[in-house]
Amino acid sequence: MISTRDTSELPDIITFRRLTRSLAMLDAILSPEWEFRYHSFDSHWGPGELMASMRNGQGDDWFALFTAAGVVIIGLNHEAPMYRQDDPWPGLFDGIPPELAGAVREPAFDARNSTFCLWRTSGGDVWNHGPVRFPLGDDPDGSAYLLSHLDGRPGSFRALAEERYDEAPPLDAIAAVYRHAPLTDELVARLNPEVSLGNLEEDIAEIGYPER
Repeated sequence: MISTRDTSELPDIITFRRLTRSLAMLDAILSPEWEFRYHSFDSHWGPGELMASMRNGQGDDWFALFTAAGVVIIGLNHEAPMYRQDDPWPGLFDGIPPELAGAVREPAFDARNSTFCLWRTSGGDVWNHGPVRFPLGDDPDGSAYLLSHLDGRPGSFRALAEERYDEAPPLDAIAAVYRHAPLTDELVARLNPEVSLGNLEEDIAEIGYPER
């Protein structure tokens, strides 16, 4: 299970970027109303920047900022033992390279209210976290709860969709979006017969799907 303490199944930057785009596209199809979606992706966040996010509607979230220098994931599980309001756990952001530190200062991410942080540089081959002394527990920072579906397996998203939307989309349709297959009326209808391809034009432009 992916967590701050075990990132072995967390993809490399390119795969992670494509995956988060796919998740946002799937949620756009399953949930036409933006405010009820779990995932989003903004391919026009800023000059040279992309932003992926997850909000579970219960006060927990994570944000991922992509730049030429790499990617930073900042997350909050407000029920995690490491949550301290407006007072991040010691060491949480220590060690972030200067070229990635802008993510911590991004007001939209509210880094002061965070329980975990991971980063990976463009030239690096591993994910990193600060020199945190974790308290006892299976998931002290709440990262396993919020990141475990990022393993790239279609079944992980389907399980999430069943919980979130009371829907069980076909695995092969999910896999097609994970591969960034072009959207067609048929594929969209298999995921949600109440949404048409034409309804998704703005979402497709914002997400930047499929990735070129």
